[in-house]
Amino acid sequence: MSFCSERLFPGAEKSITEERSVMSEELFVKHCSPTLAGLKTANMFTADYSDREEILDAVRTFNRKMSGKGISAIPLRMKNGKAIVYLYRPSRLREDLSDSEAVRVLSSIGYNISSPNRCLIRLMNALESAGDRESFPHEIGFFLGYPAEDVVGFIENRADCAKCVGAWKVYGDAEAAKRKFSLFRKCTRLYCDRWSEGKPIEKLAVRTV
Repeated sequence: MSFCSERLFPGAEKSITEERSVMSEELFVKHCSPTLAGLKTANMFTADYSDREEILDAVRTFNRKMSGKGISAIPLRMKNGKAIVYLYRPSRLREDLSDSEAVRVLSSIGYNISSPNRCLIRLMNALESAGDRESFPHEIGFFLGYPAEDVVGFIENRADCAKCVGAWKVYGDAEAAKRKFSLFRKCTRLYCDRWSEGKPIEKLAVRTV
């Protein structure tokens, strides 16, 4: 069983596969608004594609638009016409991966925690090793900005006994998590509205260090 409810993981952030061959900005707005707004370390989603280069070109174009915003997009895996696209803030990921519990868990399963980029490569390898299974490595929660105590709790409890479930399964501070879930939902509604009104995605993205 998996940690996220991005349908990639039952019980966390929604990651819905879009029935389209071109990855549009709409996907980033629908699934990654909290990261665009600077409220979250990362989001991800899946997108169908018919041409591998088309997805890569879409990611490159998006990253050019995000220049100077402190945001990057990368495909974590591309396989069988489905791409897992990861949008993240490198500075926040570096901070999250320096958490003592994240260091302990990731080091124990072969991650080089001295380098976030190497950690991402290790995660990509883990996703590739998963083959066509929908369950993802439990440690992916560390890369999505989930509280370390919730990631560890999920692993130790084998996905059972969560205090509540929203964008992820909560094992620590349930009230704080509920406030975050509400904030993320409001952010997504607001960003979707603004984007549909014509505000460019590069204007929606908050600049951070």
